[in-house]
Amino acid sequence: MYRAPVDEIAFTLKHICGLSDLQAKARHAELSDDLVDAILTEAGRFASEEIAPLNAVADKHGTPLANGAVSTPPGWRELYHAWIEGGWNGLSAAPEAGGQGLPHMLSAATMEMWNSGSMAFAIGPTLTIGAIEALEKHASDDLKSKYLEKLVSGEWMGTMNLTEPQAGSDLNALKARAERNGDGTYRIFGQKIFITYGDHDLTDNIVHLVLARLPDAPAGTRGISLFLVPKFFVGDDGAIGARNDVRVAGVEHKMGIHGSPTCTMIYGDDGGATGWLIGEENRGLACMFTMMNNARLAVGIQGLGVAERAYQHALTYAIERKQGRAPGETGDGMSPIARHPDIKRMLLAMKSRTQVARAICYACAHAIDMSHAAEDPADKTFWVDRASFLTPIAKALSTDFGVEVASLGVQIHGGMGFIEETGAAQHLRDARIAPIYEGTNGIQSIDLVMRKLPLSGGDHVKGFIGELKAVAEEVAASNRPEFGATAERLAASIQDLEAATDYMLCAQSDGRVADALSGATPYLRLAGLALGGALLAKGALRSAGEPAARLAERTLLARNFCETILGETAGLKSDILLSAQSIQAFDAEALAS
Repeated sequence: MYRAPVDEIAFTLKHICGLSDLQAKARHAELSDDLVDAILTEAGRFASEEIAPLNAVADKHGTPLANGAVSTPPGWRELYHAWIEGGWNGLSAAPEAGGQGLPHMLSAATMEMWNSGSMAFAIGPTLTIGAIEALEKHASDDLKSKYLEKLVSGEWMGTMNLTEPQAGSDLNALKARAERNGDGTYRIFGQKIFITYGDHDLTDNIVHLVLARLPDAPAGTRGISLFLVPKFFVGDDGAIGARNDVRVAGVEHKMGIHGSPTCTMIYGDDGGATGWLIGEENRGLACMFTMMNNARLAVGIQGLGVAERAYQHALTYAIERKQGRAPGETGDGMSPIARHPDIKRMLLAMKSRTQVARAICYACAHAIDMSHAAEDPADKTFWVDRASFLTPIAKALSTDFGVEVASLGVQIHGGMGFIEETGAAQHLRDARIAPIYEGTNGIQSIDLVMRKLPLSGGDHVKGFIGELKAVAEEVAASNRPEFGATAERLAASIQDLEAATDYMLCAQSDGRVADALSGATPYLRLAGLALGGALLAKGALRSAGEPAARLAERTLLARNFCETILGETAGLKSDILLSAQSIQAFDAEALAS
């Protein structure tokens, strides 16, 4: 069974990722520690007692399509309505639209728990929250008045419609088209695939956000517009009316997240689906990126949530399962496998990776919150840059860690991990999509290297590295023998990051784009590992007032991560600096001929 780690979540928010910075801001002056603790405690209860028990049920049932409609798993509809009645959908939405206006940090913390409970459940509301943000920033007042409140309450759900059969990561290839009706509305035609919660029975209406191209639009992504296309029309009085010309044509049979309907959607079979423009014509991608940036952090949190669930599952099994005799133990009985060094090694790796993902995701949410709360223009620029810099790391490293942790969970279960009955395999199946959707992790790496490193002329990343060095120096100055080689290993990883960063910035300034792209993926991992080590060490340093057992646990976690996993950074630096020539010399097509 899953139990939300509320104490660890609260500690990470408060002592590692800077929640107090927000509490000092006027807009969050009423956000007391008691309120934070109450929200986290109730969210943890709901995730553990209401969502988690339905995870396996949904995995087995799936989302069948019959008579043109999708059915969600047993108990799903009741669960969803209990969730929205708790006010969880509008946690960070604007109060004027019915939201609670709480920080993204709290939203991120609760989203972790929803995803640990069931990733397949949480992904639907995640996209609705992204749609809310897109409408808040870009939609007309008329669209906001008609749709926003129902989305914030969760009474209706939202979707994101980008992908088409010929257009995955490359949106230049979009063929969905829009035609002006002359009355301010548009007719939408086309097919969209991989649409999460494209159809379901949880809500009475579904609000689709659809990318399409007008007849006179410029070529490429500069000619894409964003439209709001409801499943059912909405009257001026807010009442649901006739069905729009949009239908679900199929539901994918997926490796994981079986409780989440992934749909093929058809627009315009009967004269054109009616849509309303969001933002300006041919500026739709900028609007959609508001939603996508929200979704990228949210997907990182999915990796975190599944990692926590897989770790707890494996830990319980390792304590209960007895095999062999652990070193130093006597007697004729078998030991719990949790006492064997190799299992300890895997459990530590699972736990430290999970905590790194948590800290990085919350740090990213903190930067987003600070960018909204900052009043000084220079401060705002800094926090916008920091949120931009951390988003691809939070998405990619956390989802990679989700897969790695879930895979270790299967390994700890041994042969039973390969058997669906134990449930360990589901975590791995669910986790595997997260490094792919909302921009593959390769695309996140390209974004980090090509767009985020040059922020402020490269000064932002250099300042970021300086912050990591300060943590390593603080560990060294603490003179705590229980830290072992933490300070040395952390300092070495930061040196590796600094050298790799200099190389990347130089490659870009010299126009060696292919060289930079060849090392983008190892660069993101290197940056994430160095940051993760620093955040774990910071947690251990800030645990001085905690009970002795907690201080020892956090110190041990930081030490193990830095002495084992941070050993990767030297190899990653070598990959970045040396592999470009061999990568570019490889000709896959010639090899296949």
